[in-house]
Amino acid sequence: MCVIALLLFAGAVIVSTQARQASKQAASTGSLPNQAQLKRGKYLTEEVARCTECHTPRDARGNLDNSRALQGAPVWIVPVHPDQNWAQQAPPLAGFAAYTDKDGEEILEKGQGANGEIIRPPMHVYHLNHQDAMDIIAYLRSVPTTTH
Repeated sequence: MCVIALLLFAGAVIVSTQARQASKQAASTGSLPNQAQLKRGKYLTEEVARCTECHTPRDARGNLDNSRALQGAPVWIVPVHPDQNWAQQAPPLAGFAAYTDKDGEEILEKGQGANGEIIRPPMHVYHLNHQDAMDIIAYLRSVPTTTH
């Protein structure tokens, strides 16, 4: 009987923890993203900001490896003149796990890096409106962190 009680308690704790995590996700974004928000975020990420160009690894021929979309990659763009501040690695954006929504807002709306760090070239400095930033963040959170 004690074993059954322990199993029921463990199951309740797991369900409660999952519900709390889902609630935190919803609270941090205001609500769960809808399909229109994800579609707009994907458009802004891929077609406007072109995040995939630097944050997605490339294959041996230099083509984007979309099976590892936004997983982070070596920066292939080189500066015309030497620049000590030039980033050598674009961080992973898939899942947006390394960043809070506030970090994303600072980066996308104010052009300030996470944790007060400066945004290093070749990353662009953005000054997006709040809704566009939130749509991008929602989309990035929806991208799988691993696809293999």
